[in-house]
Amino acid sequence: MEQAEPQPKKSLPAGVDGNTGGRIKQLLESHNLSTYEANQRLGYEKTSKLYKVLKGEVKPSYETLVDLLSAFPEVSAEWLLMGWGSMKRDNSTQHANARPGTHMPAARSTSLQPGRGYPQVLVITVDQKGKENTLLVPVKAQAGYRHAFNEPVYLEQMDPYHLPGFTGSTYRAFEVAGDSMLPSFGHHDIVVCSYVDRWELLKPWESYVIVTAENVLLKRIAARVTDWNGTLELHSDNSAAYPVYDLPVSDILQLWMVRGMVSTNPPGRPDTMLQRLQEVIEDLGHDYHEVRRFLDETAHEPLRPRK
Repeated sequence: MEQAEPQPKKSLPAGVDGNTGGRIKQLLESHNLSTYEANQRLGYEKTSKLYKVLKGEVKPSYETLVDLLSAFPEVSAEWLLMGWGSMKRDNSTQHANARPGTHMPAARSTSLQPGRGYPQVLVITVDQKGKENTLLVPVKAQAGYRHAFNEPVYLEQMDPYHLPGFTGSTYRAFEVAGDSMLPSFGHHDIVVCSYVDRWELLKPWESYVIVTAENVLLKRIAARVTDWNGTLELHSDNSAAYPVYDLPVSDILQLWMVRGMVSTNPPGRPDTMLQRLQEVIEDLGHDYHEVRRFLDETAHEPLRPRK
């Protein structure tokens, strides 16, 4: 049974991240606009739409946020969506004051995209209590996901879930197709992933779902992104059947890091050969865990010919 959490003080209207409604109110006050005048400027026939956002009764929709940024082009998208930096747009603003956590919508860092405009908005869905959903993207929907991954109407058609242990971040689940990542991930397994907004900080050799305009891939990435105009080396666990290939970083639309998996094929009985190998290593006077750590660290190095 969950313990009741203390209710936060409602000093600001609730918004996308708990404060977006407050920032919208601050924006209107800076332009000396009443709620009625703001609705007129945004082209809304019903004044109740913006009024409810400012009162904290509803969260601003993706369309409302876009309308605000279009009507007030001098306003920083990062400030409005996430509370980063100042209200007025400034291309030199750094992310040093960015608050941790991922909210709705979330913005991707532009540190690797100098001069490419504003951060990409990540659209998510929430339940009736405002808790973020984990959306499942099955194989049959992945072709459409490549083109509509940030369309609210499309995402609302996905099945939402809440998975124990996956909280505090933005998660998405993808169904695996094929055998390129065997034995780690099999056909029809579900990988649960967290959104990666700082590509230069990804962990080498971890598994990632990579979304491009052509494919939704599950691969291991060999190194961090250091050059926006460069390439990423993608590896399959089933390396005997699937060779390494390079993918231009500019082709990537989204990155999701695998954090867990759901499978209908639980592992079978442990391999007794592995247990016997461990015993032999220890009989020879070596530490099994040290040997395994060495093998893991050198697994991707080329074999050296014996002299």
